[in-house]
Amino acid sequence: MPPETEWLNQLIAALQFTQFALLRLLDALGLVQPVDGQPAWPFAWRLSGENLLIDLGQARRLGWTLAALALAALLVLLALFWRRGRWALLVSVPLLLLAAPWPEARVLLVPATPASFHRSPTGFSARAIAQGQALYAQHCLACHGADGRGQGPLAAAQPVWPPNFAGPLLWRRADGDLWWRVLHGVRGRKGEATMAGFGDRLSDAEAWALVDFMKAQGAGQALRVAGFWPQPVGLPDVAVRCAGQGARPLRSWRGQRVRVVAEGQGAASVREDPRFVTVLLRPAASVGPAPVDCVASDAAAWQAFALIAGSDALAGTQLLADRDGWARARAVPGQAGWSEDDLLCRTEGQPRAPTGGVATDGLSALVAAMDAEPVRYVKGGFVH
Repeated sequence: MPPETEWLNQLIAALQFTQFALLRLLDALGLVQPVDGQPAWPFAWRLSGENLLIDLGQARRLGWTLAALALAALLVLLALFWRRGRWALLVSVPLLLLAAPWPEARVLLVPATPASFHRSPTGFSARAIAQGQALYAQHCLACHGADGRGQGPLAAAQPVWPPNFAGPLLWRRADGDLWWRVLHGVRGRKGEATMAGFGDRLSDAEAWALVDFMKAQGAGQALRVAGFWPQPVGLPDVAVRCAGQGARPLRSWRGQRVRVVAEGQGAASVREDPRFVTVLLRPAASVGPAPVDCVASDAAAWQAFALIAGSDALAGTQLLADRDGWARARAVPGQAGWSEDDLLCRTEGQPRAPTGGVATDGLSALVAAMDAEPVRYVKGGFVH
């Protein structure tokens, strides 16, 4: 059997893919209605990957039950072609299903929203994050606190204490469910309102921006507290201008490693490197010379990168992203050089993967370790 994290990742990914494929099929047949331009999940329940992550025993039971179902289907298929043993095969099917270790429904199924499988249209852009930050200060800060840890001045007056966005709860919720609850509110197990909805004050696009900000803020706060990103976070998208070329989005470099250098201490000594695309981040438009070809001059981008970096003083900070756009490493101003210890998004408690060769310097060792440990992102499941 594969390592624990690997088979569980595959199981949760299969559940997510199956449900999303079912929704697309229903949409193609015209059996579901759109919400915010995307097909709405028509059922009151969905399969829960996040609960399987918490209850490994139930995850194992589901795995064995799925194997039993596959075997039962194979037996039925064989019975269609093998007349002599048909009845023996058909009788064994219900016995096999009775013997299967069925998982508990209360663990496997969770309440769904029409937006459970919606995907954010913002692309996690810096401008959406900055917009979300302003909306958060206006509508959410009093209860959830400036740092998102649920300790705002009005927190104690709420029916249920607000959640900590720097913890795992935010990351184990589907983006569409978060978006739906921002607009329509949250209710407890007995149906009582525990958070008011903001659908009368926020547009659909503003609610998505607010979700983007909460994810960026949660990543930065977790980095401040724990010293690493316990959940993966992507680089905020921003317009980048390279020498002799027009503006292009940062996400267009997917498939290549990207290094973002915030202008400040030590940034002037940064040079181009064939191992990754280097982008100089500036807090505002500037006409001064840049040490590299590609520059992003955007106040919203500076603000968004400061959030995920967990620092109010971003100047001189460097962030390194992998080929899929996930932020993986950080170097702070005054640091002597890169090393494998700067890899802040990795499998917690797991041995380091072999890098497959001898690295000649700290940055090469870091890049090799990053490539050897790709992020396998499944909402609600293991992610490294």
